[in-house]
Amino acid sequence: MDLVEGSLAAAAALFTGWAAYSAMDAAKTAKKAAESSDHNGQTANRTAELAAQTAESVAQIERDRWHRELTPRLRVRVDLSEPNHVLVLRFEGPGELGRLQVRLSIRDDRDHSDDPVLGADPEEQRAERAAVIWGPLRFRQGVDRADAGERTAGPFHLEAHDERKVTVQPSMRPRWYEGASGELRWEADYRYQRPLRLWADCEAEGHKPWRLPFEVSTTSGAWAVPYADTA
Repeated sequence: MDLVEGSLAAAAALFTGWAAYSAMDAAKTAKKAAESSDHNGQTANRTAELAAQTAESVAQIERDRWHRELTPRLRVRVDLSEPNHVLVLRFEGPGELGRLQVRLSIRDDRDHSDDPVLGADPEEQRAERAAVIWGPLRFRQGVDRADAGERTAGPFHLEAHDERKVTVQPSMRPRWYEGASGELRWEADYRYQRPLRLWADCEAEGHKPWRLPFEVSTTSGAWAVPYADTA
């Protein structure tokens, strides 16, 4: 009996060991399957994310292209022949934009904020300098929605092929251009010797805004187009 019992015990131990091994192997297989499934899921998620990013990039490129193609075709010229000097703004299209809103801002010839400051009150002088329109012309306060600084005018609303005349006048020399000689020096430096530099900020319903830069001759009367517009 001892021999039989020993044989049975050995067989039971062998079976138990085999069952344990089989269970461990099954667990490993299940773990690998789960890891593989998780990896495949992660790969699928990454692929979907990359596809979404690519689609958004392509869509953004298309939106930017469409925005460029719909850039308002604005033309600007200065007419000094009339009793009141005027800037003439013309919107030539595209008609798909519908009603265009335009605000004009006069730009200085350059950035003067770092120019040397002389005198006892540098902050006051910087503020005074910032208020100067460093160019040939300014708008007229209270006319054509011009601001108190006479640097901006509008907004104006234009349909395709509309024109709008905006009153302008000679720029004011700063106080340190003193006396008759200062007036002559300012006129030589800025009035009618330099182009009128402008920003035209344009808005149309359903579109991102545009900001168009212009340099307009004050002597030729020629139409000016934005820098990037070669048409």
